[in-house]
Amino acid sequence: MARLSVILAGLLWLRQAHAVVVPSSPPSGAATVDPSLVSISMEFFAFPGYTQLSGTNNCLNNLASLRGAQPAIRIGGTTQCVFSPYGKVPRYSCSLSHRDRATYDANLQSPVNYTVATPADAPLSLTYGPSFFTLASQLQGQVTVGLNRQLNNEANSLAAGSRAKQSMGNLFAIELGNEPDLYASSSPIASGTGWSESIDISNEAKWLTALAPTLGNIFQGAVYLSWNTQQLVSSIGSAALNTIKTISRHSYPQSACGGASTNLPNLMNHAGIVSYVNQYKAEATAAHNAGKKFFLGETNSATCGGGGISPTFGAALWIIDYVLQSALIGVDRLYFHHGTISNCAYCWWGQNAVFSPYYGAVFVSEFLGTDGAKVAALSDTDTGMAIYAVYSAAGTPLRLLVLNTNYFDGTGTRSSTTVSFTGIATASGTKQAKRLTAPSATSLADQGAAVTIGGGGRFGTNCARTGTEGTEAVAVSNNAFSVAVKASEALIVNL
Repeated sequence: MARLSVILAGLLWLRQAHAVVVPSSPPSGAATVDPSLVSISMEFFAFPGYTQLSGTNNCLNNLASLRGAQPAIRIGGTTQCVFSPYGKVPRYSCSLSHRDRATYDANLQSPVNYTVATPADAPLSLTYGPSFFTLASQLQGQVTVGLNRQLNNEANSLAAGSRAKQSMGNLFAIELGNEPDLYASSSPIASGTGWSESIDISNEAKWLTALAPTLGNIFQGAVYLSWNTQQLVSSIGSAALNTIKTISRHSYPQSACGGASTNLPNLMNHAGIVSYVNQYKAEATAAHNAGKKFFLGETNSATCGGGGISPTFGAALWIIDYVLQSALIGVDRLYFHHGTISNCAYCWWGQNAVFSPYYGAVFVSEFLGTDGAKVAALSDTDTGMAIYAVYSAAGTPLRLLVLNTNYFDGTGTRSSTTVSFTGIATASGTKQAKRLTAPSATSLADQGAAVTIGGGGRFGTNCARTGTEGTEAVAVSNNAFSVAVKASEALIVNL
């Protein structure tokens, strides 16, 4: 009986090997990858503060160096619209009674003006001035700016948009409102007539066609959290549709609002990610058929922050899989939201801190590289294992990524899965691999946990690279090799 127990324990630790053939050219279903696939959303009121953090430029430049293009930045969110306290954690929404007054003031000298009880709070009202757009103009990537539509002050939003266009050579798009699906019938924009999806589409069309002659066809449409964007694309009318440059949908797999519980194993599970992301496939297709790019224009792990899951290493692994699965179903960019500085569970960096999820953003960016043109999924047969290949513009396989999303909480024996690859162009020799790992899925880099890339690579409090990244030699024989990846870690193999 003792011998049987030992054998069973060994089988639990070493899972059955996977056999994967590497296609010599991009297979059917491979997706073209935007250079700014991994991008950033910054909460409207917090944006000026992010420009003052030493980590902001370093974190953005790290990603840019890996992809050959700066992450795009979207400046927007609820404080372009409305804030309401919701339970113990701030919940941003355009539907609740505590309305924001995000109003442009052409005479304001500071970028933003607001009052909060503590620095960790978000404001209930704010004004912003011309220097807000001066700060935005200094960002190196393409910038989308969100303006207020809920307050029904078209002239004020036009003045703000005109200033943005005048000041920002990097202006990519303008949003008119944030999450209008959460507006209330009592919102000023409703004008006492109630509020619904069809009313919003009609109202958005009115604003778009009124502002486009001055601002141009530069708008990001929809910006919905819950409504399907296909209805807007199909029914807004050709005049308004012509003013729309991109379509945006907001996406949070879990919620921590109002005491709701979150679940890290579910967040990072590969099968769950595939199922969740697939809901946006039809919307992406509709946008593309209309000649528009489709973005997850605000996204992250959980609404209201999700402190139990969002700052963990498991969230880093979720980011890798979520980004690649989104690309495969037609999402052109994902803008990961960053909220109140020092009170933001899902942020990648903050005041003198870099958090575990950032490591996932870096690792998936390194996998895609400056030369990656198309990405393909090579195996979806295991609920816990995700295997991808990235191809050059010429169709040559460049790198493989093996992601083991099986949850390991740091207790007991950590299982390992072996993946055997065949069809490699090289008959024999060695390939180099780089590993992303941590003591467990719950590891917190900002609390000192050893979250590492390449064995020793980490990020300092200002997001500068520290330590030494190394690679592992992988032996190739007969155009094949095998790698082992433990639960809750990932590996890139350079071909």
